[in-house]
Amino acid sequence: MEKVQNLIDFIHQSPTPYHAIRTITQRLENAGFTELAENKPWNVKSGGSYYVVRDQSSVICFKIGLKSDFRGYRIVASHSDTPGFKLKPNSTLENPHYMKFNTEVYGGPIFSTWMDRPLGIAGRVYRKTEKGLTLELVDLPDVCLIPNLPIHFNREVNKGAELNPQVDMQAIWSTKGASGKSDFNALINKNDIISHDLFLYNREKGRVLTSGDLFVSPRIDNLECAYTTLEGFLNAENEKDILVYACFNHEEIGSATKQGAGSTFLKDVLERIGYAFNKTWEEQKIALANSVLVSADNAHAIHPNRGEKFDPTNFVKMNEGIVIKHSARQSYTTDAFSTALFQEACKKANVPYQAFANRSDERGGGTLGAISSSQVSITSIDIGLAQLAMHSALETAGTKDVIYMIKAIQSFMGMEYFVEQPNWLLK
Repeated sequence: MEKVQNLIDFIHQSPTPYHAIRTITQRLENAGFTELAENKPWNVKSGGSYYVVRDQSSVICFKIGLKSDFRGYRIVASHSDTPGFKLKPNSTLENPHYMKFNTEVYGGPIFSTWMDRPLGIAGRVYRKTEKGLTLELVDLPDVCLIPNLPIHFNREVNKGAELNPQVDMQAIWSTKGASGKSDFNALINKNDIISHDLFLYNREKGRVLTSGDLFVSPRIDNLECAYTTLEGFLNAENEKDILVYACFNHEEIGSATKQGAGSTFLKDVLERIGYAFNKTWEEQKIALANSVLVSADNAHAIHPNRGEKFDPTNFVKMNEGIVIKHSARQSYTTDAFSTALFQEACKKANVPYQAFANRSDERGGGTLGAISSSQVSITSIDIGLAQLAMHSALETAGTKDVIYMIKAIQSFMGMEYFVEQPNWLLK
């Protein structure tokens, strides 16, 4: 249960992607990793461990074995962002009665779950100082709330009420004139803020339910995978392949940003590693052909009340192991080959696994696996952990699965296999 509590603490410390990456890099620093900068030369050596951050919201780290003639890359990737509500640049609204925040939707949150609960505001701000621009991370708990309309004025609310994001989802932070503050800068006592990336977030800290097999928390999607894959990566050893951990921002809005999985971030890092070891162009391509990417993003557990929404034979359950995601349209990159490889890793770690596919008349979501493959074309598989209420302000997952993912990723990272063209064979 210690790992589950560590995960809950990690999520609580990570209200935004900026905070999540700071928490991850602190963990890497404690593990002896060295920070690299994209705008400076890299000095990487055999036996070293390194990380690089892009835009304070995405990170890639890697461990190099003692052999400089590495075979390929063993990569695991997740994402740092969560659906919710982002403050607009001019972030305050005022009417005769209330002070409000002007927000817009980020990703695909379930609107109703955000209402009638204390919300915090967190993210990054840039301040102007005598020395120039200064970046600060902001975390303000219990600042505001989004109130429901009373049932007396909306008698049909329990039949399903449509919520307008501009009208219904604006958060109040004060009654008019009560606080004596008229804008956000004054509210947080930082009058020199010149720009910001700030989000509403659910401040509630996760907890394990009395049964012991379930826990609830905000941001389980996808910080559960971000945490568990990091732990598996840190525990793994491999002298033949370079081990890589990536956590990208902006998966929830399509990944098509400079720090998203659709960017050249992963490609750039792998190329610079190759150049550091004097790999020729052809040798770099050979290394990629010998590589595997695991895309880790949570999956939908079968619902206790709406089981008819799920495929009759390819549904998954919490606490029953790693979910391997399949899709004929390749929104998940899993194929028979990558499935065989990852199932072998699970077997070696004594970790259960299960297959997920959507009903044929339901269109499921995509993940960063297929997006990453557009930049770095290597063998890949999409996996996750089963959870309930994905994209809700409070989600539910299984405690056993936390340990399963750590063990499975450690096994995948360290598992030995060899290449015999045209097929890969398990050793």
